[in-house]
Amino acid sequence: MWRYIVGCLATLALVAAGVLLFNRNARSVAALPAAPMATTQQGAVADGLPDQAPAASDQSREAKRFERYDKDRNGTIGREEYLAPRRKAFAKLDANHDGTLSFDEWAVKTEAKFTEADKDKSGGMTAAEFATTAPKRKPPRIRRDCPPPAAASTGEES
Repeated sequence: MWRYIVGCLATLALVAAGVLLFNRNARSVAALPAAPMATTQQGAVADGLPDQAPAASDQSREAKRFERYDKDRNGTIGREEYLAPRRKAFAKLDANHDGTLSFDEWAVKTEAKFTEADKDKSGGMTAAEFATTAPKRKPPRIRRDCPPPAAASTGEES
């Protein structure tokens, strides 16, 4: 019998602790001032939230990419700034440091890409010129975990 009494008391103590915790949070939220309510042209209250979450535009993505390459922040990407990541990759490829893989052989494609992008032949790329070097993104691959649909029945039962 005493086990039931102790169990009931423990349950009551847990419920009381939960009520105290939840009321403490409710009081702190209730103390906050109410948000101002905006009205639309028709007089209805607007919630102020957009219908969809904003997505990163290609221009902001391209601006971030430009900033990563423009190390000296002068508004143009010089040849050395453009090739710096390739130099690091070359050092990783030449693991034994014997120099059998020459940088000029490895960077032919990058040099051609830089030369093609630098339309005004100034030796540096502007933001517009740099945007032409952006990697081409592949469309997202659709995963199909479901089995293919069964062939349409002819309407006859077997």
